[in-house]
Amino acid sequence: MLQRKFEEVIKNHFPDAMDAKDTSIHYLGKMQLEYKIDISKVLMATSVCSDDINVPSTTFFNVLFGPFIMGGLGGIPFAGHTGMTAFAHHVPDQGSAFIFYGPHIGITFEGKLGKMHRPRQEKTGDSCGALMLALRRFQESDYKPVLNNDDYQQMKLEESLLPYKEEILGSDNPQKAITEVAYKIIDEKIQEYLKACKDAFQVERVTLLGGIVINTDYGMDDYFDARRFEVIHLKHI
Repeated sequence: MLQRKFEEVIKNHFPDAMDAKDTSIHYLGKMQLEYKIDISKVLMATSVCSDDINVPSTTFFNVLFGPFIMGGLGGIPFAGHTGMTAFAHHVPDQGSAFIFYGPHIGITFEGKLGKMHRPRQEKTGDSCGALMLALRRFQESDYKPVLNNDDYQQMKLEESLLPYKEEILGSDNPQKAITEVAYKIIDEKIQEYLKACKDAFQVERVTLLGGIVINTDYGMDDYFDARRFEVIHLKHI
């Protein structure tokens, strides 16, 4: 009953979101039935945020080989061309590759975005912490990220988001807006790296599943708002 009520809250913000476990079943089924992909020979890569809360979000982790981890803070694929090439070299013979990617955002039972109750914590915390930190910094009128080796990923994330600062701050819901922008950046980078490194793959097809992971309160199922599902024939890109 509580899960059903939480789903109603989620769908107010993400009408097309599905329970994360159902998401896994749905897309694994499509890969098998529609595209005749042998999932026993699929290597998975992820470009999701480093946040520990994302590990149990879907059952892809329990079915496919991997994951090869491309993402860092905010879900940006910091592994770059080298990471994509290494992933390509690790795919099973006569197998296939699957890349699951996107940012994440918390939501409370009251419908507050950018927050969640983490396991065994009484107070709510940020989700995604890196994106919500970037948002707070952008709300300071004179703030600009400065790249440095001690906080490279956060600064690079903020640098990537900076061109969209006014769009984010002008939104009715900046927490959701910064997450949407992060998805756009991740999606573009994954496609860019895949195209640049396509010759490193010894298989014909790569499946992409991109979207937004929606973290709920501890004990509730997470959700996923899919934005791209595509089985790419590498010779066509």
